Amino acid sequence: MRDFQLPGRSAAFSANAMCATDHPLSAQTALDILKRGGNAMDAAIGGAVIQGLCQPAMTSLGGDCFVLFKPAGTEEIIALNGSGRAPAAIDPDKLRAEGHKIMPVETVDTVTVPGAVDAFCRLSADHGRLGLDEVLAPAIKAAREGVVVTPRASFDWHMAESTLRGRARDFYLTDDKPLMPGQVFRHGGQAEVLEQIARHGRDGFYSGAVAEDMVKSLRAEGGVHTLEDFAATACNYTTPISGEYRGMEMVEHPPNGQGATAILLNNILQHFDIGDMHPWGAERAHIEAEASKLAYDARNRFLAEPDYMTRLDHMLSQDTARRLAVLIDPKRAMENPSVLTEAVHKDTIYITVVDRDRNVVSLIYSVFKSFGSGLASDRYGINFHNRGRSFSLEPGHPNELGGGKRPMHTIIPAMLRLGGKVVMPFGVMGGAYQANGHARFVSNIVDFGMNPQEAIDGPRSFTEDGVLQVERGYSDQVHADLAALGHAVSVPAKAIGGAQAIWIDPDTGILQGGSDPRKDGIALGY
Repeated sequence: MRDFQLPGRSAAFSANAMCATDHPLSAQTALDILKRGGNAMDAAIGGAVIQGLCQPAMTSLGGDCFVLFKPAGTEEIIALNGSGRAPAAIDPDKLRAEGHKIMPVETVDTVTVPGAVDAFCRLSADHGRLGLDEVLAPAIKAAREGVVVTPRASFDWHMAESTLRGRARDFYLTDDKPLMPGQVFRHGGQAEVLEQIARHGRDGFYSGAVAEDMVKSLRAEGGVHTLEDFAATACNYTTPISGEYRGMEMVEHPPNGQGATAILLNNILQHFDIGDMHPWGAERAHIEAEASKLAYDARNRFLAEPDYMTRLDHMLSQDTARRLAVLIDPKRAMENPSVLTEAVHKDTIYITVVDRDRNVVSLIYSVFKSFGSGLASDRYGINFHNRGRSFSLEPGHPNELGGGKRPMHTIIPAMLRLGGKVVMPFGVMGGAYQANGHARFVSNIVDFGMNPQEAIDGPRSFTEDGVLQVERGYSDQVHADLAALGHAVSVPAKAIGGAQAIWIDPDTGILQGGSDPRKDGIALGY
């Protein structure tokens, strides 16, 4: 039990239903949908969409999503891939000829076709109880009337303001300045788009006036996107992958998401007595950092969309984990196994919902970098992600840029099963950190017996570009001890990621939710 004389947050408890989100309005929206008779899928979609207004730097209709779903009455978990593809006419040779060795960051070449809207429409039709018109109504109302800007949303706005250019500055700034806490953000263009989706489903976004606006705007920036690229967008159901960590099964989305990286990392960490270490000490942070370097090196060499990836079994193999674990020196930091070619970004939202029937949804939704590409469509102001930044320009690489391909994705929803029973949907935001964050979160639960809120609250560290980013939640002594082990230690400019989780007690059925204080969100039940 936490010390009630110190700052902190208690876990939320409920016997009926619960949601955990990054933003209070999103949580309220999801809960209202549940109370009106919607199920967990309805609530997750409605809550996620409204976060594109509450946290526009983090996500928007111009982004991608991945979803894990456990239907009521079964412990089977369904995965849906809502990531979009590169335009058919994209040419990696052209970028290489221009001198690019890695993908650029904020050019139109990084804009893959948004996949989230297609996924939301498919999930609503297949697993929702209410119609899209009812599910999207709160977001439509909020877009027209405005949402009050919260502190973390404003912080992200200010950090990413320089990314916005052209029409995006008109839609996402006020008097050419980022919004402050307490100001009201309105987006009439997004309200119109959502009305089209509510009325016509996916066709309201991927064809007609909305698609024409997106294609025309992208081509004006030099893009090769076509109406045919948008019309061809289609999410797909996939089979989840999983790995066991000391008796707890972690279920992840398969590639092109990086879930296999989290499983490999946990498999490496099982070769160390993590539970005997101080949870917030230098020893644990060091072992985790070294294991992450090895797991992420495998990710960067092997991970791609399924049609091009041939080494998934290798990444999930216990033998691979054993061979990597022996490379870790408990007393000294190693150099990076290879130079990372993917950018590390931290701009994503996550929502999880458990309803009274025990439908369970784990949904993650992102524009990749803050405000994605920094571009927006001319008429409706749809902010385009830059997920194509995760492609490789190395010839022959399984994740090499190519027309119609999906890039490697950092965003990964997850669930935990114990004894074959789903006990926790959870997600950790933070771009590349997410795989590391999943392993850290599961270890907090399994090795140290923490509840969801405690597991989320704890300090984080992550190696980025050869520097071990260590949050201020660690003591000064830990910072010094890590430096003595050979790590280049630095305090990150902003908190590392964010997380949401709901524990479903396997004995009582009581729900216990946690929400990350690094964000503005909350866990709520009824």
